[in-house]
Amino acid sequence: MLVIQDTIISPDVLEEYFQCDLSVCKGICCREGEAGAPVEKDEAARLEEILPLVWNDLPVQSREVIKKQGVVYTDDDGDCVTSIVNGEECVFAYCDENGCYKCAIEKISREGKTDFNKPASCYLYPVRVVQYKDFRAVNYHRWSVCEAAREMGKANGMKVYRFLQAPLIWKFGEEWYEELEKNASVS
Repeated sequence: MLVIQDTIISPDVLEEYFQCDLSVCKGICCREGEAGAPVEKDEAARLEEILPLVWNDLPVQSREVIKKQGVVYTDDDGDCVTSIVNGEECVFAYCDENGCYKCAIEKISREGKTDFNKPASCYLYPVRVVQYKDFRAVNYHRWSVCEAAREMGKANGMKVYRFLQAPLIWKFGEEWYEELEKNASVS
């Protein structure tokens, strides 16, 4: 177990391999699950704010769900999550010309229309961050639909923390990430 500032990092973040392979998974993480993506309190407001920017990129079914219940809802565990279509697909997902599901929020971010990339839970995936009273836990989340990502990561020598360099720096800062890298090279 590694501790940096107020975070406890699971060894899996440093040791496991991961690199998304959209050609294989087709963005399944955007269209499968029991609930939407976890959303932090301030992110719900940001989702509402950027909604007009993504509206035309969203499928008709997604727009209908958003009109009825909004961009987020409270799931069975009491967590705030993105709204979903037909009990599984994120309302912010769209299917591209190759049959790959992608995030409409990330699309407008790449186009420079917003500085909001997407919810932290999506941007940091496969890492999950849990806030406790005195610390944060940074854990690797293993999901069966990401087997291709684990295989590609292993083939390319891409560890989880390296794959997530930009999101981890965004979340925790440059100094934090440098400390993480330093510890990874020791292990």
